Amino acid sequence: MSTFQSQAVAAPEAAVEAAAGRLVGILNDSSAAILASIGYQTGLFEAMADLPAATSEQIADAAGLNERYVREWLGGMATARFVDYNPAARTYLLRPDIAPSVTGPGVDNLARTLMYITLMGEVAGKIAGKFRTGGGLDYADYPGFVEIQAADSGSVHDASLIDAILPLCGRVDALRTGIDVADIGCGAGHAVNLMAAAFPASRFTGYDFLEEALTAGRAEAERLGLTNVRFVQRDAAGLDIDEELDLITVFDAIHDQAHPATVLRNIHQALRPGGTFLMVDMKASSKLEENLNLPWATFLYAISTTHCMSVSLAQDGDALGTVWGVQLAESMVREAGFEQVDVKELDEDPFNAYFVARKQELPRPR
Repeated sequence: MSTFQSQAVAAPEAAVEAAAGRLVGILNDSSAAILASIGYQTGLFEAMADLPAATSEQIADAAGLNERYVREWLGGMATARFVDYNPAARTYLLRPDIAPSVTGPGVDNLARTLMYITLMGEVAGKIAGKFRTGGGLDYADYPGFVEIQAADSGSVHDASLIDAILPLCGRVDALRTGIDVADIGCGAGHAVNLMAAAFPASRFTGYDFLEEALTAGRAEAERLGLTNVRFVQRDAAGLDIDEELDLITVFDAIHDQAHPATVLRNIHQALRPGGTFLMVDMKASSKLEENLNLPWATFLYAISTTHCMSVSLAQDGDALGTVWGVQLAESMVREAGFEQVDVKELDEDPFNAYFVARKQELPRPR
């Protein structure tokens, strides 16, 4: 017998059956995630939230959709226990305990986040190929990513950016007076536009290397009539600014970068002495064993495998991944030159950690 032959002991039959049951549960839950993302995209959840128990025809009419598709979707949502079904009346009712998590513009609407599941499904085959060849996928390989990310982050920013997130950095009074601000990896630019609208005396620049995203940011700024914001296409690794900014923000973008350490050093260089860096990134540990009981850890590793790590590898990058963790994030910010780094949390945002770093001021002349 080979010394390498498996010595594993067969699991008890009950344990095998339980594991198979769990996989069936995963199959159903994954399917429910797809259907729920469709419910968000088509407005079905919003339509049902305004209706009493209704037939598939009435729901389709309220949402302006094809009844046959709506009826089949309702079957899936009923078996997933999102919807209560009355067979005698043939009516469907969005359950009141589910409604807050799938409707509305705020951060509680998790149906919006479930769109990442559909995105991961679209690229899973290509990612499987990269397991064999190495490298990664380009941003262009992710259809609708800019829109999905903008919708997801926009819900947090609309609810919390001005009143809760920005006060963490201690620069609100300065923003009211007027300072120079940049948002690195700004995506569709909603956050920087919110800041520009709230603080008209300050000057804002959004940087991103995706022109598609910047076009959306410029269009929103024009709709809002903002004159104190501009958008510049630039890779953050090539940011060449020397002590011109007072505040730099980065929202969930550092871990995607090809060379995050270079980006962090560039940010430190771009700040004036005494300037502030506000970095928002995933609240997880750098140690796998400390993430085993994190409720959304599997999602973080999945989105990292299928997107965040992959887009970095596509650029021959360092591939930090989504779950680089608070410990590594803090140490890399310090290594970039920031001596003072505070890690903070917000009750309304359990997914993110908030890093506030201050560039050392020049010594006063004696």
